[in-house]
Amino acid sequence: MRYSDDLIEEVRSANDIIDVVGAVVRLKRSGSNYVGLCPFHNEKTPSFSVSQSRQMYYCFGCHAGGNVFTFMMSYYQSTFQESMQMLADRAGIRLPEPDISKENKAAADRKAELFEINKQAAGYFHYLLKQENGRTGLEYLKNRGLSEETIRKFGLGYADKFNNDLYRYLKNKGWSDERLNESGLFLYNEKHGFSDKFWNRVMFPILDVRNRVIGFGGRVMGDGKPKYLNSPETELFNKRLHLFGLNIARSSRERFIILCEGYMDVISMHQAGFTNAVASLGTALTPQQASLLKRYTSDVKLLYDSDGAGVMAALRAIPILKAAGIKARVVSLAPYKDPDELIQKEGAEALTERLNKAENGFMFEIRQLSYEHDLNDPQGQTDFQRDIATRLLSFEEELERDNYRKAIAAEYHISEEGLQRLVNSLALKGTPAEHYRKPKETAPRPPAAEDKARMSQKLMLTYLARCPEAFELTRDYIGPEDFQDPLCRRIAEGLYAQYAAGDVREAALLNAFTDPEAQQEVAGFFNTEIHVSTDNDRDRAFTDTLLRIMKQSNEAALKAWDGKDLGGLTALMDKKKRIESLEKTGQVFHLKGGLE
Repeated sequence: MRYSDDLIEEVRSANDIIDVVGAVVRLKRSGSNYVGLCPFHNEKTPSFSVSQSRQMYYCFGCHAGGNVFTFMMSYYQSTFQESMQMLADRAGIRLPEPDISKENKAAADRKAELFEINKQAAGYFHYLLKQENGRTGLEYLKNRGLSEETIRKFGLGYADKFNNDLYRYLKNKGWSDERLNESGLFLYNEKHGFSDKFWNRVMFPILDVRNRVIGFGGRVMGDGKPKYLNSPETELFNKRLHLFGLNIARSSRERFIILCEGYMDVISMHQAGFTNAVASLGTALTPQQASLLKRYTSDVKLLYDSDGAGVMAALRAIPILKAAGIKARVVSLAPYKDPDELIQKEGAEALTERLNKAENGFMFEIRQLSYEHDLNDPQGQTDFQRDIATRLLSFEEELERDNYRKAIAAEYHISEEGLQRLVNSLALKGTPAEHYRKPKETAPRPPAAEDKARMSQKLMLTYLARCPEAFELTRDYIGPEDFQDPLCRRIAEGLYAQYAAGDVREAALLNAFTDPEAQQEVAGFFNTEIHVSTDNDRDRAFTDTLLRIMKQSNEAALKAWDGKDLGGLTALMDKKKRIESLEKTGQVFHLKGGLE
């Protein structure tokens, strides 16, 4: 149910974040904050900070952050409603009884029926695999080296050559056409009615972490297209939100998870004893899948194919995993194409050895980057080192950044001091920590850099939240309407409203976001790292950020001008002159109170 804003704030205010977090994390006072080892990723040096005055937490290592609700949802893997109930119970606050409407009950019943349809379909596919008309599928799996035990463990099956076989089976079970149509297992047209989506395919049931069948993957027998086919998106199945094999891997005794490319990779790995292997579902790794992995591990080893596509997939996955607070390492399979081939040729012990020698994800990125440049050419060396320095800024913890700088300098015979000077130079120019230079079109490309405009707006939100004096300094220059990014504008509107009411509380503002991922993203806005070392540098950076936002807002307004409102155009041109005047005079806005 949806609780009122007042009730949510009452529960939040009644639970001091220091007490809630301190119950599971050993905290030690450090200045005005408390610090401890982050509960969301493995670390030896505390980077997890909790502010009692702001009632927020933030980890500068894995970027987990939020208020007391975010912590409960992330730590206990609970929903917002469950976290609300736990915190209300803790504070002795009675919540209103949930009112289950007829619509909600009908929706829950429909979902339960879809789970049952999938379960029955999986059972039927598995049954057919052992029958005479399933011999083709069984022979394929046997030829791939799978045992009876493995086939049974993963519930593998076969979809018959007749394209209405499953439909007839489930209709005989009494299911309505309406519900079968919602399952994603069938195609429908007015002329021919229903037909099976999967036929003449080896079937791979896809289970969620609660061991419920949510969809299927099918591998065609013969030369049909497509070779692999997944269930379409349904009420139960979204391929961006789940991982094949995670229902088993999450219970593995290993502290890391192996991320493979496909179903057969995972199944072969499990049969060889690597029960901590999972795979994404026919798509590149998504942030949602990385967040799902984070519930069970802080260490992922990428076991992608050794070809160019596998390298590109690894380069895309590494920053996504890092953003989720997961340490990524890359396993080399060369000269073999995939893990199954390596296991068949050299055995499980050889794969274990390679897993133990997995390459650090960041060093893997740098090695791939080195292939883009001619390191025998001075300009190539310069460009290479500039790219390295830009990437080093992605590490907000100075110790971690220094360790990588030393390792890279030793590996590529680069001046450690020169590299440090380059990092400092880029930092003072306001280069975003998340920035990556777009590589050549012929090279594997990591995800696009965060838009510079959005980065400026994030920085200003940090200044406004942590230094109320910033509202007065910028009052005559910008307002919420100047934040172009929709999420930034929504947060800015909340902050300005709180300031007008005389009470800026970021933790209360987070109550408007009940999704833990959204809360974590918003918390990151209030904790954007500002790479400066002195008050003067901080003030210059603050002034530059203000000017960039003014420019971005004015340029967007000029671009959107309808050609009719001459008064509006005059105002925009006057604002442009004002910006140019501020730049020409070199005015600096001083945050006398500093950052809280």
